[in-house]
Amino acid sequence: MKVIIAEKPDQGATLASIFQTKKHQGYIEIFPNELFPKGAYMTWAVGHLLQLAPPERYRPEWKQWKLETLPIIPDRFQYEVEKAKAKQFQIVKELLRKPEVTEIIHAGDAGREGELIVRNIIHMCGVKKPMKRLWISSLTPKAIEAGFRALLEEKATRPLYEEAYARACADWLVGMNASRIYSILLKQKGMNDVFSAGRVQTPTLALIVKREKEIERFQPEPFWEVIATFDIGGKRYEGKWVKDDESRVSDPELAKKIAAFCEQKQAEVSEVKTERKVFQPPLLFNLSSLQATANKLYQFSPKKTLDILQKLYQKGIVSYPRSDSNYVTKGEAETFPEILQKLSQFAEYQSFFPLPNATILHNKRYVNEKKVTDHYAIIPTEQVTDPAKLSAEERNIYDLVVKRLLAAHHEDAIFDYTTVTTLVDGRATFISKGKQQIQEGWRKIIVQRDEDDAAILPPLAEGEHGHVVNVHVKEGKTQPPKRYTEGQLITLMKTAGKFLENEELEKVLAKTEGLGTEATRAGIITMLKERKYIEVKKNQVYATDKAKVLIEAIGDKILASPEMTAKWEQRLSEIGEGKASASVFMEQVKKLSAKIVADALEMSKDWNFSGLDTASIQRTTSKATLGKPVGTCKYCGGTMIDKGEFYGCANYGKTKCTFTISKTILGKKISQTNVKKLLQHGKTDLIKGFKKGEKTFDAYLVWDDNEKKITFSFPKN
Repeated sequence: MKVIIAEKPDQGATLASIFQTKKHQGYIEIFPNELFPKGAYMTWAVGHLLQLAPPERYRPEWKQWKLETLPIIPDRFQYEVEKAKAKQFQIVKELLRKPEVTEIIHAGDAGREGELIVRNIIHMCGVKKPMKRLWISSLTPKAIEAGFRALLEEKATRPLYEEAYARACADWLVGMNASRIYSILLKQKGMNDVFSAGRVQTPTLALIVKREKEIERFQPEPFWEVIATFDIGGKRYEGKWVKDDESRVSDPELAKKIAAFCEQKQAEVSEVKTERKVFQPPLLFNLSSLQATANKLYQFSPKKTLDILQKLYQKGIVSYPRSDSNYVTKGEAETFPEILQKLSQFAEYQSFFPLPNATILHNKRYVNEKKVTDHYAIIPTEQVTDPAKLSAEERNIYDLVVKRLLAAHHEDAIFDYTTVTTLVDGRATFISKGKQQIQEGWRKIIVQRDEDDAAILPPLAEGEHGHVVNVHVKEGKTQPPKRYTEGQLITLMKTAGKFLENEELEKVLAKTEGLGTEATRAGIITMLKERKYIEVKKNQVYATDKAKVLIEAIGDKILASPEMTAKWEQRLSEIGEGKASASVFMEQVKKLSAKIVADALEMSKDWNFSGLDTASIQRTTSKATLGKPVGTCKYCGGTMIDKGEFYGCANYGKTKCTFTISKTILGKKISQTNVKKLLQHGKTDLIKGFKKGEKTFDAYLVWDDNEKKITFSFPKN
């Protein structure tokens, strides 16, 4: 008999769905069948059942955050069972230890993290039985059966486990020591908050803060441009005055003189240049490119896109979501005609058929075995689904994946870009740019938002004459660099190599896909939000003062540099390929952790945070106050408790009572004392400094019993 261990309950249920089964608490019994003649037990983790033990498990004195205990470097790392998941761990352990169980099938997600989660459980259970590995890229019945028929030997994926284990321990070491040293030293400067720091999150944050500083330092400068309208033989178009390839004039008087000179003058088309540009269909999606696209089109956060994609994968209708590849194998490409035929039956896609190319089997832009890593690109599976039957958000993501595949079977998009040079009175040069679509191609399927400002120009020939109809001066201002969107942040993390000056390290980051992995980038961005380092407003990413303080404190040391991540990723990928030693790597990380502590102590002597609001950087809720009662709920009479970011009714879990009071209203922090007064007496003390737009005002918060809501009451003059 065999035990199959999946990563999550729903994944386990899907893997077992192709067999006759019986459900039990924490596992599914698979009855004897062709693949498992003696039957099998399907069980699962619940994400991470185990976690790296906290510092105090190694030494009691490491529990308190003190300078003298740093650096914290355990001799040997230990895992422990998460208390909330102990019951499921016990179920897995009992199944593995059953005498009739002679083999284990590791069925975690086919990637580093899945490798670590399941192997850790087996190791923690103290069971040493033969093991095989299920490695599949989609959860369709066909893929599941094929996967069980072609199980990998345990040793084939063992290096991936060693890489993931080394990564987890190294991240723990750096994060634990860096977070403690900066939190302790910054507390000495009056900032009583936890300053989380880490190998991937901190270099990412440094790039965001760098952009924030560029925006803050930016001084807008006015400029003027001269725009003329020409009539050449009855054909009208606009042009912009240029000299030495520059259209902007810094002196308004000069711009007016140029405009005055050109009024009603003769004009001649002196040059017409046309360049044809061919745009190939885009590559198939990997996770990063899909996250960036969904953010641009729908403002979905990277985490939201990954969560939706995971649901679609779980339904068996798209392939593995955490893929870093844009390519597929020949085997996958052979299934595309069948998938496309099914898609052509749905109203949403019928107008795109027939496609110009029936197959892309021999197109190396998409089909390239050498460029398929652990998984191929994200594609719809043969279990094609009518998008109309999905939720709106699922439909958006599924539609993006489907249309990329359709576009890959389409022709190139072709445009002619024309630059016309017009000479006014033989002296003043004007440039006009335009474009003409020659072949729509794949853009019929994926509508592009044109970001170039090229207009449609009339047909013009060199030597044609006419005159200036109108001329005016247009004033503008230089614009600061734009803030990153969440989607651009994913791309920025992926291409962080361009911020390195060392060419060799740049190549390493290009090879290892930048900061973080395909699977972790969304989580890093979410973590930066949760830890109050960044705020996202209207899809724009802002660095907070807390972020600026940390990056200022770290300075140009290795912790804030992509360089460290580049070196780590190189070594970790070598461990994953079986080419490097995990123990040698960990010794280097221990030395680095000690260096991070030493660097922080040295730098702290010269810290200067002038211009930053350090007073506001205080922990809003300590663990001691979390869950503490503050009064009676105005909706249901239950108990209002501190829930961290807000005060909420303790009955939410039972009755779904939704009464909450935010800790910040119109930019003003509401003290616990005032919340208690509001709940008990229906009115707070006078609170000064509410902000609405550009205006600030003082007001009381009062409870309106008729409207059942909190309103403002203004002081009488």
